[in-house]
Amino acid sequence: MSFLSSFSSWLGQESTVAQTHTVSDWFASPPVLETERLRLRRARLRDAADIYAYASDPEVSKYVLWDTHRHLSDTRAYIRYLKSQYRDGLPSSFVIERKSDERVIGTIGFMSYDADNLLVEVGYSLAREEWNRGYMSEALGEVMRYAFETLRIHRIEAFHDADNPASGRVMEKCGMHREGVLRGRVWNKGSYRDVVLYARTREDYLPGAPPLRPDV
Repeated sequence: MSFLSSFSSWLGQESTVAQTHTVSDWFASPPVLETERLRLRRARLRDAADIYAYASDPEVSKYVLWDTHRHLSDTRAYIRYLKSQYRDGLPSSFVIERKSDERVIGTIGFMSYDADNLLVEVGYSLAREEWNRGYMSEALGEVMRYAFETLRIHRIEAFHDADNPASGRVMEKCGMHREGVLRGRVWNKGSYRDVVLYARTREDYLPGAPPLRPDV
């Protein structure tokens, strides 16, 4: 989910690049983000086979809002959706590519963006055989760094199904704070599900930094 970067030259200031780009610009042309083991990039149609390999696993889709992919055409439709989000400058996801073999092992990105409050929600999925290897915390940490440093986000939120505490441990490892349980918050796979809310603010990430103004 590598995000404790040095801010000595950035403290209390906006980066020059951030001043000349809107959040929609960044959503339309997301950069390639890299960690020690991972590359986070835009989805491509040729990623379909890798994505289908885990998206067709009911254990991977058990606690997320999307349904298990039944056919490769489901995965291609999903990639086309991501590409349309990029094209329209809307919140979307990166694929998680492992550098060692260039295989796509998951996705991570922004589920929503609230411009009035400089808030994003993040979400992620990972191939089952890659669980418990630190990949998702590595990716999430890098996405949080990008959100706070480049997108000028004030608050990052994430939710997980109450029956999936492993996802909460990823969030905690990346410095997010558990804020509570929302009972019956979402209808998913035949029942209303309780979800746990985690969040991290810019002040958590960069203590002492001046607050960001949504209207600037």
